[in-house]
Amino acid sequence: MNVVAFVTAADRAPGELDVLSPVHGQTLLTHAVRGLLDAGYVDLVVVVAPPRRAVMFTAALRELGARGDACRVVEAASLWLAIEATEIPEITVAAFDVALVHDGDRAFTPPSVVRTVVDAVRAGAPAVVPVLPMADTVKLVDETGVIVATQDRELLRTAQTPLGFTPAALRAAVETGEVDLTTLEMRVVEGHPNAMRVTTPFGLVLADAVLAAKEDEKSL
Repeated sequence: MNVVAFVTAADRAPGELDVLSPVHGQTLLTHAVRGLLDAGYVDLVVVVAPPRRAVMFTAALRELGARGDACRVVEAASLWLAIEATEIPEITVAAFDVALVHDGDRAFTPPSVVRTVVDAVRAGAPAVVPVLPMADTVKLVDETGVIVATQDRELLRTAQTPLGFTPAALRAAVETGEVDLTTLEMRVVEGHPNAMRVTTPFGLVLADAVLAAKEDEKSL
């Protein structure tokens, strides 16, 4: 079965971190794409570059060396427009058995999570999302800012990526124009703490610690 992964990287306001921010000398985008390829399941990675940034994104993927041959950069204002780029045959969603949608900010999602998502789609789930239990206490407030209730967190989960879809399910989502794919009916699988979004300086510090821990493991 063939797997295509779409990596999204929304443009950000000046001063905010984005997927071209470096960690250990390589961009978050490079780390994110490498994690997908390390899963051993993904045949093609399509990086959706915001307008006027395709050249910079392409340069970041060169850090992957020969592995970058499995990647394409599509300049598009949204995931939907990238998916609709059917004039490029190899990224036509219908040509694949499983489609992933991955947030480039989640640069350190373990390859094991990628495999778990793909396996769940292959097992029959049309749409899949990795999640973690909610650790914080969640409060409901009214329009004046006063707490009115405590939300039971027993059934609450935080969503991560990659999201997994059959081509038909992803196509249906695109046709509805749904912006947040996690609002769809999705099967959940276990996520991982390392799949956090890296969007702040503190997040970069945590990401650096994750990489350092991996390097220490390899040296043992």
